[in-house]
Amino acid sequence: MNSIERRVAPRVNIRVPLRFRLFNAPKSSEHEAESENISRRGLYFQTEVPLEVGALLEVTMRIAKDVKGKFASDIACMARVVRVQTLAQGASRRGIGLHIERYEINLPAGDRWAN
Repeated sequence: MNSIERRVAPRVNIRVPLRFRLFNAPKSSEHEAESENISRRGLYFQTEVPLEVGALLEVTMRIAKDVKGKFASDIACMARVVRVQTLAQGASRRGIGLHIERYEINLPAGDRWAN
């Protein structure tokens, strides 16, 4: 099978702890995961949480600015699920590909996406 690469931004294989929840669902739970790779426009992680293509998520993570982990930045993203990958037959974990639609860095506490 010949696939066409659609990514415009290079991916970096980096494991960063992240939290996510469904956007505009005040009663939705926040879940934890770890990124497998990140680019300027997207990220990929695995989870047991059932997500569907098209779902809009709020994702928060902390990324270090240097190798030693100093000067960390808090990042909050609004991202849309663009890929759900079944990892193994009968497994509950899925690979989730997100397209980052909007992000903010070093945010204060509170509602990040209030208009």
